[in-house]
Amino acid sequence: MEFEYRYLGRTGIRVSPLCLGTMMFGGKTSPEDSYAIINRAIDEGINFIDTANVYVNGRSEEVTGEALKRNGHRDWIVLATKCHGNMHKVPSKGDDVDETQKLRARLNPNRWGNSRRQIIEQCDASLKRLQTDWIDLYQIHRPHPDCAIDETLRAMDDLVRAGKVRYIGCSTFAAWQVVESLWAADRHQLNRFVTEQPPYHLLDRRIERELIPVAQTYGLGLIPWSPLAGGFLTGKYKRGVDAPADTRYGSGHGRSDSLLGVDRAFDVVEVLEQLAKAKGCTVSQLGLAWCMHQPGVTSPVAGPRTMEQLEDNLGALSVEVTDADRQKLDEVSPPGSVIVPFYEAQFGPSVHRF
Repeated sequence: MEFEYRYLGRTGIRVSPLCLGTMMFGGKTSPEDSYAIINRAIDEGINFIDTANVYVNGRSEEVTGEALKRNGHRDWIVLATKCHGNMHKVPSKGDDVDETQKLRARLNPNRWGNSRRQIIEQCDASLKRLQTDWIDLYQIHRPHPDCAIDETLRAMDDLVRAGKVRYIGCSTFAAWQVVESLWAADRHQLNRFVTEQPPYHLLDRRIERELIPVAQTYGLGLIPWSPLAGGFLTGKYKRGVDAPADTRYGSGHGRSDSLLGVDRAFDVVEVLEQLAKAKGCTVSQLGLAWCMHQPGVTSPVAGPRTMEQLEDNLGALSVEVTDADRQKLDEVSPPGSVIVPFYEAQFGPSVHRF
């Protein structure tokens, strides 16, 4: 499949216009199926893979690392992962641990966050699971308002200087938090974030108000997560009809209460269906292509659970989105608007001391 690789922000590396997300790998997607999906994506030219330490409690990283070891494509891949979440979960009843260990895990106040301790510890753990000597893009998974941003950046900078990490980024930061991080990096002469990974799709376009202009002004790459609104923009859900039991919203996960009952969300899907039919593509391919070709976007993160879903995602790379298409979609989903909130950057007291 032919497509044009895009620069990742202001860095000199180029990535495919679609990023393979691995949140399902090692969990709902078996290891062998995950290996096959990764190999297929690479065969089609995808060179950007995104995972995180908390995905399936580390199993996603393990599966991704094993796949790259088996296929020998590690040097070709731009590999991204994240830290912030809790990797010190309370052991389950079936685990061979005593009650003291369980109590320590439950009471540990440093199980998560963006502190130096957490970042260094989790980077080393991710490197082992991924079976690699370096991480191309190491991202802070969520803001941590009670942790000074220069504490976070100093730890990330040390990882870059140590050769364990090539570039650093953030995810679901508010626009002001991104700008604050750039200011702190400049003041303290530290490596700066080169990417931001926000939720972005036709049901939540709020990043168009400030975050996209910030990214374009300061040269950050944008790699949106959930470009299909957790699968809602695939057309599998119908107005007034119960969601299929084997789907995310049918099983009660995600934003089922606030999304499935929103008529405006179905208005968007129905316009996508009309446009997709005229183009001869699927609803999900058009929704993904729309995100892929929005100003400022580098590579949306598509997270297939099955090979069939991957093949559908890959088809989006050849879908053309015209100005007329955008105008019709803007009528049901105005620029900068929100129909169902996905973008929930964390806010809190500032304890920063520069």
